[in-house]
Amino acid sequence: MLKEGETAPAFRLKADDGKEISLADLRGKHVALYFYPKASTPGCTTEAIEFREVKRDFDKLNAIVLGCSADSVESQAKFKAKQKLNFPLLSDPDFTVIEAYGARRMKSFLGKSFLGIVRSTVLIGPNGKVERIWPTAKSKGHAAEVIEALKALQ
Repeated sequence: MLKEGETAPAFRLKADDGKEISLADLRGKHVALYFYPKASTPGCTTEAIEFREVKRDFDKLNAIVLGCSADSVESQAKFKAKQKLNFPLLSDPDFTVIEAYGARRMKSFLGKSFLGIVRSTVLIGPNGKVERIWPTAKSKGHAAEVIEALKALQ
């Protein structure tokens, strides 16, 4: 499991526009990397809209928001367009980054256990170190929590 203070696992994934984004290219900025189970589902939509609404605050704090799920680039693009999102959504259909960041874990729903993506966030510092981890996050109010953590780190 990832720990605060460790170097964040490197990644290079395709975003909703088909271009690749890598953590190395974002050095010098804070990165709020949030993982969500599935594009266009109610909880994931609520969370994405909240991140959209506070993007200006992230910009002021020299921070970038990246959403990540196992959805295809095409699904991410549709979700982004429909919700008018103003930040990249990363596609990780092989779960490489999702697993490296500990976001794929056993979940249970209606009494059944299954391996799935847990709504979670990792805040990475400008130096590439993990500054804060939310191993589980609620869809509502989480973007504001991340902003407050960023402000505390300034």
